[in-house]
Amino acid sequence: MEGDCLSCMKYLMFLFNFFIFLGGACLLGLGIWVIVDPTGFREIVAANPLLFTGAYIMLAMGAMLFLLGFLGCCGAIRENKCLLLFFFMFILLIFLAELSAAILAFIFRENLTREFFTKELKKHYQRNNDTDVFSSTWNSVMITFACCGVNGPEDFEAIPHLPYSSLEKATPEACCQRELQSREGTFVNKEACLSGIERFQNRQGCYTVILNSFETYVYLAGALAIGVLAIELFAMIFAMCLFRGIQ
Repeated sequence: MEGDCLSCMKYLMFLFNFFIFLGGACLLGLGIWVIVDPTGFREIVAANPLLFTGAYIMLAMGAMLFLLGFLGCCGAIRENKCLLLFFFMFILLIFLAELSAAILAFIFRENLTREFFTKELKKHYQRNNDTDVFSSTWNSVMITFACCGVNGPEDFEAIPHLPYSSLEKATPEACCQRELQSREGTFVNKEACLSGIERFQNRQGCYTVILNSFETYVYLAGALAIGVLAIELFAMIFAMCLFRGIQ
């Protein structure tokens, strides 16, 4: 009976890790294709920092899952204690890293407030200075989400104007409405926007826009994270049971 149970666990673990292996191989292949694709898709991705970063994250995740699935499959089907031990240690490291990230996110969640972002914006934002990472990132966010500041254009009133600007209003270019929401998009009326005419500005604050955009995904990501942690926990238990059952 014990041998049948061990055999069943071995094949279940092989099947489980085979799907992980296939998923990792697909992500790895897709990530490599996006980065080296000669047909021009790479230029589209490279033009958007968010997509470009996402491609590398997809590549890293694919490689990690590919290796994890390979170790699990080989360790289970060959009943190799060394590979099973490596699989267990690899899963344990990932599990602890994810658990640490979840704990840190819970501890520092109070820093992700409207007041915190407003203070940081007023302190570090340098308008159209694209050599400054903070300013460039904020400009990209405001253009992409068609929003302005944390609360609205009033956030920029305390931030100094550009040296060559004689405009009374402090609205940065990134808050101006565009035909297409990208850096290459044509302004609807740039001069009117910078002179303070509200109908040519994006008036809604980024905090509200982003919160509304990602609210559903936050709960989905939380549920997915709990599911992944549970699967990893069971995978470690199976690996150790199989490890101890192998003579």
